[in-house]
Amino acid sequence: MAKSRGGGGPGSPGGSRHHSLAGTRESLAEPGGDELSSLGSDSEVNGGGPEERRVDKFGFIVGSRSAEGPLEEVPLEVLRQRESKWLDMLNNWDKWMAKKHKKIRLRCQKGIPPSLRGRAWQYLSGSKVKLEQNMGKFDELDLLPGDPKWLDVIERDLHRQFPFHEMFVSRGGHGQQDLFRVLKAYTLYRPEEGYCQAQAPIAAVLLMHMPAEQAFWCLVQICEKYLPGYYSEKLEAIQLDGQILFSLLHKVSPVAYKHLSKQKIDPILYMTEWFMCAFSRTLPWSSVLRVWDMFFCEGVKIIFRVGLVLLKHTLGSSDKLKSCQGQYETMERLRALSPKIMQETFLVQEVIELPVTERQIEREHLIQLKKWRETHGELQCKSPPRLHGAKAISEAEPPTRKALEPVPSIIVPPGPAPVPKARKSKEKSKEKGSAGPANGPGAEGNGAPGSARELLHPQVSPHHQSKESLSSRESEDTYL
Repeated sequence: MAKSRGGGGPGSPGGSRHHSLAGTRESLAEPGGDELSSLGSDSEVNGGGPEERRVDKFGFIVGSRSAEGPLEEVPLEVLRQRESKWLDMLNNWDKWMAKKHKKIRLRCQKGIPPSLRGRAWQYLSGSKVKLEQNMGKFDELDLLPGDPKWLDVIERDLHRQFPFHEMFVSRGGHGQQDLFRVLKAYTLYRPEEGYCQAQAPIAAVLLMHMPAEQAFWCLVQICEKYLPGYYSEKLEAIQLDGQILFSLLHKVSPVAYKHLSKQKIDPILYMTEWFMCAFSRTLPWSSVLRVWDMFFCEGVKIIFRVGLVLLKHTLGSSDKLKSCQGQYETMERLRALSPKIMQETFLVQEVIELPVTERQIEREHLIQLKKWRETHGELQCKSPPRLHGAKAISEAEPPTRKALEPVPSIIVPPGPAPVPKARKSKEKSKEKGSAGPANGPGAEGNGAPGSARELLHPQVSPHHQSKESLSSRESEDTYL
């Protein structure tokens, strides 16, 4: 699938809505889908008064297809307790990650409190440390003009990303501007990859929870650590994972596996959007957020588990297969999944209980990679090995000492060292019995400290430097 080479940029005329997406690597648009039409324009959505612009708790316009129905609300007292626990974890993150990672995983499975979700995603993904290591890099990329061949493609995709969310409803609004900035910056950061259409919804979800700079580094971590190779030109990594998913399905649901094999339906036909967009365009929003909470903590195995649960409960019994005897009916069923199996509580519990491990995925990856080489030759995209979640990322890239050191709240100016009272009395008695001057040339040689700077700033071995958590450097990075 060839990359599109557009000649326009941020200043493209408003008629860009009529352009085709056929030139991008993977067209993720559903034909006739109202969420991908131009209904996100100001004239059609913003034309009503404030009453028509009521939004749900996630920011989606009430009445749109994206808006949530009745939700299972977490009791306020429980939510406050969870917030308190998460604040404690975030304020001592390196210690929790080193010694209590299982507890972090359990709390991610229960759901991250909405007020702390954006901050938690940054810590889990390692993007917080990445930003600390690259201070000013995003601003530098933001000021560059960008490659014209990508700018027009990005511009045309902006209004297709969650057009019924309050952040992205306005053409040229702050949400679309930030989305353009993040995607353009990535094409400059990784020019060999450029832009892939599936990155837009990923970046949009991140922007709903954090500012542009933080969203950019979170996107970098997803593309490089969680899903490496997914957004490369040939889409080789996603094809390999499609075969891994299909092989795992044989163990999880033999009935669904047999049916898909009989119908000769390649996994790439139904799992591409699921995996590349991390289900952000498939599930109800409350389920999307819970899946992403677990994904940032545990890695790609969560994406595999969600896909397997959906396939199992859609095609996993003879009764379910009665209404999808042919290839077309099967594909239609997979495009219109039952709301019951996508419901937050049901889906999360099924995902947690499904026994698919990182080791199984990696073992299957080696098998499928061998088959790929036999039929297609070597992979053209040499992407780094993926890391399975927050723990693996933390161990592979330990935070720099600078990022962990606390900023002192009181800085003592250099000057004469304070002398303890006991020492003062001893020195007075010595002065009485001494004939030489107190500040003679031999004073330093008699055990007195060399300088005030040595007392105030003693040399400390690097092994004994502070291991303060990341959050010691921040005062208010919670993004609501």
